[in-house]
Amino acid sequence: MAERPSNLLLIWQQTRYQNKIFWRTPVAAFFTLVFPLMFLVLFTAIFGNDVIEGLGITTAQFFAPGLAVFAAASASYTNLAIGTAISRDAGILKRIRGTPLPPWIYIAGRVVSAVYLAALAVVIMMGVAVIFYGVSIYWRTVPSLVVTFLVGVGCFAALGMFVAAVAPNGDSTPAITNATILPIAFVSNIFFPAEDPPAWMIFVGDFFPLKHFGDAFRDAFDPRLAGAQFHWDNLGYMALWGVVAVVFAVKLFKWEPSKGSGRKSRKAEQVEAAPS
Repeated sequence: MAERPSNLLLIWQQTRYQNKIFWRTPVAAFFTLVFPLMFLVLFTAIFGNDVIEGLGITTAQFFAPGLAVFAAASASYTNLAIGTAISRDAGILKRIRGTPLPPWIYIAGRVVSAVYLAALAVVIMMGVAVIFYGVSIYWRTVPSLVVTFLVGVGCFAALGMFVAAVAPNGDSTPAITNATILPIAFVSNIFFPAEDPPAWMIFVGDFFPLKHFGDAFRDAFDPRLAGAQFHWDNLGYMALWGVVAVVFAVKLFKWEPSKGSGRKSRKAEQVEAAPS
């Protein structure tokens, strides 16, 4: 009898499968990697790259980290929620439970793939910002950048799985994810620095984790700030959101499609079952 592959190897294989599925969907790749980058190009073209009055940093130095956070959150939250819900509708999740592959390894492969894509989105965004717009990276803050990225992406991956668990079907999931992350991004200082915002906007932004992700990540690129820039309050708040999301996602997650939502998607089945 052949020896069973290790769990790490199985997760790696599932991650590769999910990455292939992503690259075979050009629309997903565009909105995850290119769309946020377009905002950086447009904002710097419209507002220039001068120092923002009242902030003391250039336009690119403000926008690039925030847009990198938005891209990372979209890669982990939006893509994970939509992809998992659609796979459930196509009956893929149900079939996975009938195979020798432990279901948690399949989910882990999805999550690791989302983290990889989020990291790729951040590297592309900040690479363009550094090369073309003069954004500075400081070695003293690199450890905090890595920790902030991992905690933030973990939080939004958990939230993505929660949305996949509660969404009635895959068709409704894009509306749910976009209707949540986009408005929250506007009140979380991701796209624009809010000047004297109303109290309700401050409350909403502080309540959801995206602002905490953006603030902690952006401060690591702020030349006016000293030290390693570990924001433990922001990290702890995002971790709390992530833990709560995991608990509810595990409790509410469904492996079989809801009645009336199952779709015979041969293309989805062929892509999911494609050999490495």
